[in-house]
Amino acid sequence: MNLKKIFFYIGFFVLVIIGFLFLTFAGTDKWKTRLPTLNAVQPFSFINQDNKTFTQEDVKGKVYVTDYFFTTCHGICPSLTNNMKKIYEAFKDDPDFMIVSHTCLPEVDSAVELKHYADSIGVDTKKWIFVTGSKIDLYNAARDSYLLDDKKNAVGNINDQFIHTQFFALVDKNGNVRGEIFDGLKEEDLAKLKEDISILLKEKQGTSSNFANNIFGNNM
Repeated sequence: MNLKKIFFYIGFFVLVIIGFLFLTFAGTDKWKTRLPTLNAVQPFSFINQDNKTFTQEDVKGKVYVTDYFFTTCHGICPSLTNNMKKIYEAFKDDPDFMIVSHTCLPEVDSAVELKHYADSIGVDTKKWIFVTGSKIDLYNAARDSYLLDDKKNAVGNINDQFIHTQFFALVDKNGNVRGEIFDGLKEEDLAKLKEDISILLKEKQGTSSNFANNIFGNNM
């Protein structure tokens, strides 16, 4: 058999495989870009701006962005809030999108204060939720779930600790932190955050495998 025939058969075989993969996976999430999974969000229970309990069940099946702030902050918080509002405006009409903002100063930010703050920036609190609760629960969520603060900072008396972070985390419909941790003060990070939100909104709830790392994986 000459070289031309060998290359012909090799090329034909490759085309058959490509055709098979295309017919198998075309139109499924397995061709789409998959964002890395960074962590799993642990169960939580906080109080929202309407003085109602807010848990992981309230974000089940939703893509959400989360951050930490406090209402009396005059440093980076106003800029972070303005930038988060850009995210809110871009996705507020999508039924599968939410924002969850945690206070890092719960001794000051009661439900009443959070409600006043939400009203002052003119957002729908069914889409952008503000939560308070016990300081240890809020800080544990930042460190253990959202990766927004170093766990090494969880030393000493909780009353002496203070999280003041400029970072946002993105959570998928299955309660996993995805993509990367975004700097809320950088325009390039905000642009990337919007791209990643769009990707996750297109994913089906329960999707755990992907073409890149599990070509024959099944959706859970």
